[in-house]
Amino acid sequence: MNSVLTTEGLRKSFGGIKATDGVSLEVTAGEVHALIGPNGAGKTTLIGQLAGTLRSDGGRILCNGVDVTHAPVHQRVEHGLARSYQITSTFRGMSVLDNLVLAVQARAGSSFRFWNAADAETSLYERAREVAAEIDLSAREDVLADELSHGEERQLEVGLALASKPRLLLLDEPMAGMGKDESARMVRLIERLRASTTVLLVEHDMDAVFRLADRVTVLVYGRVIASGKPEEIRCNRDVREAYLGDMAS
Repeated sequence: MNSVLTTEGLRKSFGGIKATDGVSLEVTAGEVHALIGPNGAGKTTLIGQLAGTLRSDGGRILCNGVDVTHAPVHQRVEHGLARSYQITSTFRGMSVLDNLVLAVQARAGSSFRFWNAADAETSLYERAREVAAEIDLSAREDVLADELSHGEERQLEVGLALASKPRLLLLDEPMAGMGKDESARMVRLIERLRASTTVLLVEHDMDAVFRLADRVTVLVYGRVIASGKPEEIRCNRDVREAYLGDMAS
């Protein structure tokens, strides 16, 4: 299978703390690849390194075969990589549709100047409405972001990432703070996304992880201790001792 993302010996330290310590990882096209581990394992640091918001101290990152280790965020987006965040980041005083239009516009490079061709701006709204449908928010297009439920706002944030038409979507705890029903909607959304987008998922909800993931990688103290199919991870003694415990039963 084609590799969408490969890391080789990726390292990042904060003072004397090794947040990622020689992380080698491969994500293949078309899969949902879950990244799990206890708090402080280095998961969010790794996502920041992959996205380009954190500069690595060593190692390499290949995105669709291109070395992006030192590339800025916008260049990684051009190579097909997009992310969501643990803390929701939307334009809260704007509608769902306008949030999505801005995200589509950022990818398209449209300026919204009044002398632009009308059909060019129309295409932005068409694409934004397509994304709204993908994330199940078509009926909420005119609602301000700050009037959405927590789950809906997380859906919108996924939509902002989808607007760049990524080949690889990095989802950093998309179900954080959600109730049961909201989590179930997010799981269904990710299940639909896998048909068109490869997903690297950081998540603490193990029921969701084992339902969604084709492969699972486990980080502990910045190091990969196991990587494999979900059932292999469930049965891995080191993983059970370090993280899953009774959750794997």
